[in-house]
Amino acid sequence: MEAGERVGVNRVARLMSQHGIQSKMAKQFVITTNSKNTLQPAPDRLKRDFSVESLDKAWVSDTTFIPTRQGWLYLAVVIELYSRQVLGWAMGEKNNAQLVQDALTMAIWRRGKVGAVIVHSDQGSTYASADYQQLLKDNVLLCSMSRKGECLDNAVAESFFGTLKTECVEHEYYRTKEDAKRSLFEYIEVFYNRRRRRSYLGYISPAEYEARYAS
Repeated sequence: MEAGERVGVNRVARLMSQHGIQSKMAKQFVITTNSKNTLQPAPDRLKRDFSVESLDKAWVSDTTFIPTRQGWLYLAVVIELYSRQVLGWAMGEKNNAQLVQDALTMAIWRRGKVGAVIVHSDQGSTYASADYQQLLKDNVLLCSMSRKGECLDNAVAESFFGTLKTECVEHEYYRTKEDAKRSLFEYIEVFYNRRRRRSYLGYISPAEYEARYAS
């Protein structure tokens, strides 16, 4: 519709069938966080309420792993709940506290001293670490954590990783970690944030959604 063409769902389905085009399907969700031996240093402030009315009310964070021929590459992200834009991300060879701190630091750099934002994550040891908790306190951010074993408490972050792997990672063959880093940067910053249309946002990109909010 942005290009001036109007087309119905049934016509799209018919044309896809005629030309052998199929949508990319997500694989079954796999739990990767081990929280059996971690404490809960913060309450669940979101309680699965992922709709917020303005920017910088709540962010969600999570980590995942990306396979390469050189071994796992770990990715941590921080996502703005209002626009679903990826505000911060970090990649590294270790799934450690520094990884999630770097992703949060990027989000803080982009937003500035917003303060009192809920930052929701799972109960993994990286998020419970003293350094990560101190970074939250230094920037007056409110820590929130999912309940143990309840992956749906952080469903927005899990959904993003599912989309990333379905649309990007599963269709690539990363020989090196540097190859994966370039691919993930291109997907997150060039495509997902600025070009990918989301039904949740009225079929516009997260960046455009935020621009409309600002205007």
